[in-house]
Amino acid sequence: METGKRHKRPRRSFTDEFKAEVVKKVLSSGKTAGQVARELDLTETAVRHWVKQSQVDRGKGPPGALTTAEKEELAALRKEVRELREDREILKKAAAFFAKHQK
Repeated sequence: METGKRHKRPRRSFTDEFKAEVVKKVLSSGKTAGQVARELDLTETAVRHWVKQSQVDRGKGPPGALTTAEKEELAALRKEVRELREDREILKKAAAFFAKHQK
């Protein structure tokens, strides 16, 4: 490993229950997100993000911030729009093909 470069940790995933416990620990213990992150060998950025998202989900976030449920719905709707656009393009090409071969 080269000197001066940080070791990049592999991406980990955590359950919603684990995240909720970490957020609860930050909010109830009086410790900072950084302190809790170091105790649990997590990144401070992730813990701060989980706390912020928890506050948004409870209606205590900044105006216009999306809750977790709203983010999930938005992602599903974007996926549906992308699929519908693909379907439409296929139908347009099929209609053009059949119109060309009808004559």
